[in-house]
Amino acid sequence: MLDEIGVDSETALFDIPDEVAFDGDLGIEQRSEREIVTELQETFADNDDLVEFLGRGHYSHYVPSLVDNLSLRSEFLTSYTQYQPEITQGFLQALFEYQSILTELTGLSVANASMYDAATALGEAALLAERVRAASGTTVLVPEQLRDGKRGTLDNYVDGSDLTVETYPYADGTVDTDALADAVDDDTLLVYAETPTATGAIEPALETVGDLADDADALFTYGSDIVALGLLEEPAAVGADVVVGEGASLGLPAADGMGTGLFACREDFLRQVPGRLVGAGEDESGRRAFTLTLQTREQHIRKERATSNICTNQAWVALRTAMHAATLGADGLAGLAEESVRRASDFAARIDDVDGVTAPVHDRHHFREFQVSVADAPSDAETTAAGLREHGYAVHVVGDHRLQVCVTETNEHATDGLVAALREVTA
Repeated sequence: MLDEIGVDSETALFDIPDEVAFDGDLGIEQRSEREIVTELQETFADNDDLVEFLGRGHYSHYVPSLVDNLSLRSEFLTSYTQYQPEITQGFLQALFEYQSILTELTGLSVANASMYDAATALGEAALLAERVRAASGTTVLVPEQLRDGKRGTLDNYVDGSDLTVETYPYADGTVDTDALADAVDDDTLLVYAETPTATGAIEPALETVGDLADDADALFTYGSDIVALGLLEEPAAVGADVVVGEGASLGLPAADGMGTGLFACREDFLRQVPGRLVGAGEDESGRRAFTLTLQTREQHIRKERATSNICTNQAWVALRTAMHAATLGADGLAGLAEESVRRASDFAARIDDVDGVTAPVHDRHHFREFQVSVADAPSDAETTAAGLREHGYAVHVVGDHRLQVCVTETNEHATDGLVAALREVTA
């Protein structure tokens, strides 16, 4: 083959600049599989065995064993979308059902077959807004309290475009609508608001946000996650043009670290949707059949006309999300969401009883997580979190005197212990 293409060696196929090319010995000692496994086990044993109350984008819900048993079947085990409709009808139908679940939860007409995670979905929404608008706005407005990873990904996505990202303030943990009204103008391309917020508060002003965006001829992008959507009013009902968010809170334990980006939008934007769409039709025998459709990635059309250069996606994770959601059913999903509000409220009230501690910081309804102030306690947030770690609990530090905790059915059994430890650490 090298002779056919006219090169002397495989190395000649790679155009790597000398200043970054590595030409040395990696110094990796050859070892047996058993030696490597033993070393890894020793390394993992050094990890703290903590009960996590972390949240902030990664949420642990109990995953039914049915999801493992079905998704680990060999015909499903790939993270890549299976292209060939002739042999992958089962997988394609599962992704079609995943899309259908999203359209039901959001009230929007179109959903794709997943993005990498919530952050990349937001970035793709910004680029979609730039493509679909006839006006010349270039400003993407996002909340000031946006998780660092989400903001960083958005900044990377718009780098190289004409778009700029600006922030609007919160008041008591949710949108300051007066300040947002002042911030929105003719140059606003997209307004992003999320519920729950980064602090876990349920956003009460989404309809107002949608109206402000509409008045400025900007797109309203609504951020959420698939469990919360089971309880909240449909995003379409409050004017959402695009819905993005996280889907991996169903189907995967948080420790796996993977995400599934939700992406749904109005039908007007059908030909601008990034990533993959699975469509349903009929084969030549009149049987219902599924296939990838409207593929506008640069692998399929000219680069300058592509809606996205996103390559692989999270098909297998989306498959697990769909399986978990189908297992719960509509009532089960709503029940899980209601419990997420109830647990946060009950846990905050118990923490608030600890002397010198206030929870939740924001006087809002919360979903799974909330912030805790230790401003009136003898120790600051870092010292408090370190003390909790010594008792076996992990929480986020989000300020000099502020922590954030998350509770679900997977760590609810340890809430008594965390409250007792907090009382001891802050005494």
